[in-house]
Amino acid sequence: MLVKTFAITGATGTQGGTLAHLLLDRGHPVRALTRSVDAPAAQALKARGAEIAYADFADPASLTTAFQGVDSVFLMTTPFGTDVETEIRHGSATIDAAARAGVGHIVFSSVAHADRATGVPHFDSKYAVERHLVASGLDWTILGPAKFMDNFTTGYAARMLAAGDFALPLAADRSIALICAADIAGLAALALTEPERLSGKRIDIAGEETTPLRMAEAFTAAVGHEVTFQATPAEQSRAWGEDLYKMFRYFDTVGLDVDVTALRREYPEVGWHTFADWLATRTW
Repeated sequence: MLVKTFAITGATGTQGGTLAHLLLDRGHPVRALTRSVDAPAAQALKARGAEIAYADFADPASLTTAFQGVDSVFLMTTPFGTDVETEIRHGSATIDAAARAGVGHIVFSSVAHADRATGVPHFDSKYAVERHLVASGLDWTILGPAKFMDNFTTGYAARMLAAGDFALPLAADRSIALICAADIAGLAALALTEPERLSGKRIDIAGEETTPLRMAEAFTAAVGHEVTFQATPAEQSRAWGEDLYKMFRYFDTVGLDVDVTALRREYPEVGWHTFADWLATRTW
């Protein structure tokens, strides 16, 4: 049986790290790409048997070197901390480096609805990377994760929940698709290890569609105290930046829908999580 090596970008972050650990759990060779090879998250992967390789999106030569001998790549990009133009440049440079290194297949983690001309800056930048990937000549799979459940576990959102408050610039009954990092990793691992099933496909992914009101009820059951949802004014989200303001306006006026039923039917081995399922995996 041919043993394949998978290179994971963002391996010290939530998405890439979850995928790297899942692949290691299943006995697959993992090359974890990072700019911070001595970071605790990188060393934790190394302790589990991953190969740690230095790579910087802004340094194409480092990417080409890191991709040598790799069969498939998991690619994720972000404009946060830089800007959308930088995200497009980094994503395109990574795809080009993979092609130079002879990589056979790239699994790109984009965002749900990126291909629908949303006008949301970081959706549009990811779609530009998608188009570059499709035109690259490489085999590809594109995953479009919905809104991340995991974002509720840190920072301002976690502090609000601890106080019993849950606020979003969305109507209480606005249905929105949600996904956890474990499900992104589950389908990404399937795309990497069984490329014949997903090559050439672009798939929006989520574990459940629910509403802020039902999310507050689920939070109440999980954290052990009442959590109340408050729909905040749309303008308030401008304090988070124009990009996130436009994202929440899109969610509230257009919606974020994903065919969850079809995903569960087509890829049952992922073990998709509802919001309540995901909450039960956390310590609150």
